Amino acid sequence: MTDDVRLDLHVHSHHSPDSRMTVEAIVGAAVEAGLRGIALTDHNTVRGLRELTVLQKQYPRYLFVPGVEVSASEGHLLAYGLSEVPPRGRSVPETVDWVEAHGGVAVLAHPFRRNHGVGERVSREARIDAIEVRNGHNSELANARAELIAAQRHLGMTGGSDAHAVREIGRAYTLVPEPLSTLDDLLEHLRRRETRAEGVSLGPGGQFRVGVRSAFLRVGRGFRSI
Repeated sequence: MTDDVRLDLHVHSHHSPDSRMTVEAIVGAAVEAGLRGIALTDHNTVRGLRELTVLQKQYPRYLFVPGVEVSASEGHLLAYGLSEVPPRGRSVPETVDWVEAHGGVAVLAHPFRRNHGVGERVSREARIDAIEVRNGHNSELANARAELIAAQRHLGMTGGSDAHAVREIGRAYTLVPEPLSTLDDLLEHLRRRETRAEGVSLGPGGQFRVGVRSAFLRVGRGFRSI
């Protein structure tokens, strides 16, 4: 499907406790990577959305998606199309209900990651339209397990780099069919389960480096969980 548009739907800026990228740097890297756009999905905050709105006016051909990675009680969810943060610490069903009531779409983030993944039971049972099946910080096995469940459940599939550094942007991405001009177009494609995912998983060496970096950052924030 050559008309599909590539969006990186999982990117973290300096508004997350584990990233140092500016929103402007993210947008520049996305353009360089040949993406049509990105979703800003900082941890439990939408503080970067004002900057994203300003940049959207400067890059009208691109789609910059307001998002957030919210910490539910079982693990992390990606929520798109929101201008405020869902309450953290609620169950996945409660969080999905909140996101939908506020006009957004919720997606299970890296469900088979040891830390912050919701796991197999929730992945099979959650009332959800899509699962992130290609995460640039996940192992190939973790991504493959997520993709299998999404296929078995006939759900949409999303991809995102989970970038915390400029070089990672576009490592994994979501394929969205045309037409795609507005945020509403994207949300409707997600609701209709029409998205697919491609990209590169993280090998053992990369997983080790990410693990070490995450450990140092965790120490720096006083062992507080994200």
